[in-house]
Amino acid sequence: MIINKFQGKTEEEAVEKAKKEMGMNVVIMNVKEIKPKGLFRALKGTTFEVTAAMEEREQALNPASALNTPLKMHENINYAADERISIPIQTEKKEDAMLDKGPLKEMLEAETEKKEVMQKEKVLEEKLESLQSILEKSLSGEAKQEPMKSAFGIAETQSEQSDGFKCMKMVYEVLLENEVSEKYVNQIMDDVEKVVRSGTSMDLFLSNVYQKMILKFGQPKAIELTQGQPKVVFFIGPTGVGKTTTIAKIASKYKVDLGKKVAFLTADTYRIAAAEQLRTYANILDMPLTIIYSADEMNTAIERVDDYELILVDTAGFSHKNEVQREDIKHLIASVDEKYEKDVYLVISATTKYKDLLEMVDVYHDIADYKIIFTKLDETSTYGNILNIRMYSGAELSYITNGQNVPDDIEVFDTQKIVKQLLGGR
Repeated sequence: MIINKFQGKTEEEAVEKAKKEMGMNVVIMNVKEIKPKGLFRALKGTTFEVTAAMEEREQALNPASALNTPLKMHENINYAADERISIPIQTEKKEDAMLDKGPLKEMLEAETEKKEVMQKEKVLEEKLESLQSILEKSLSGEAKQEPMKSAFGIAETQSEQSDGFKCMKMVYEVLLENEVSEKYVNQIMDDVEKVVRSGTSMDLFLSNVYQKMILKFGQPKAIELTQGQPKVVFFIGPTGVGKTTTIAKIASKYKVDLGKKVAFLTADTYRIAAAEQLRTYANILDMPLTIIYSADEMNTAIERVDDYELILVDTAGFSHKNEVQREDIKHLIASVDEKYEKDVYLVISATTKYKDLLEMVDVYHDIADYKIIFTKLDETSTYGNILNIRMYSGAELSYITNGQNVPDDIEVFDTQKIVKQLLGGR
């Protein structure tokens, strides 16, 4: 598939340019209005940018052979299905000869088109539900190994095969609506297109999009303990993202659920109530708490609790533009003796603007290599920034939080669940 962008003074002009260069069968995948910027923006007109796609027909695979072509799958994923997946085919209605002309025919055509769109959305939802079930069974080892053609069916009609390109356009739009960066949407589509051409069935296309996105997110990394020595874990991030509450949730999980010995250290002496908030949690969970006022005190504080399995360190939240505090945190983390094993987790909110997130991950990457915890997923309905930041930073994802309740509102990042929601599922 070839994807290009065209600009024009009007949407129609941009579309016309796309058709002129790529052919009348070009598919318009996205239309964006570009407003002028700068001092003289009032004198400039609005322009339109369209993203157009065209199938590379000379390279298109035969749908039947595509189903028999081995795909490069994740080693733990098996796309075997317990039952045949089929796509409902909408039958055409014969119109009465008397309706060949006039507004009644136009009204019926509009209604038919609306029903077709609703049907496509319903089918996409059904496919995502089916694929979610297939992947969950595969990952849990419940599904039996079966050929790809058995999983998705070999008796597909020409109508089903042509649905692949329509499905591609729909998925493209859904990802943009969920605020996935257009750059990464195109990247995913390009990766999928290397394996599955646009002429293949909806089943095969969806399964590959699903798989590619799961691989993009990668395997989540929770805190792993090493027997016989303490694990020192730092939590860094801007103010107001819920670092202290997140630390309390993790501490509760490891002590109450896993029976581990956990201790608190806090270097957050900037906020008046920060230490007291953590002390409250420490008292409830019966854990020791030590306040650190400088990096010179770090190793001494760790030595006092080095018989504990997990030492959680709260740090001061600060603006990513504050260079002084940034250097303080960097020095604090670097001061830990090499004999101690340490991890760093960057805590950021899923509600933060994408542009600000980009600046944050760059600034904090200068402090230390980190894994990412996303908070406040309950305060947003679009999760595109999670994928954006994962692909931009390359940092591994770990936990997500979705509320204030300690310890319930935290879990290890559920890759399949988030991918399904990004693709329009529930």
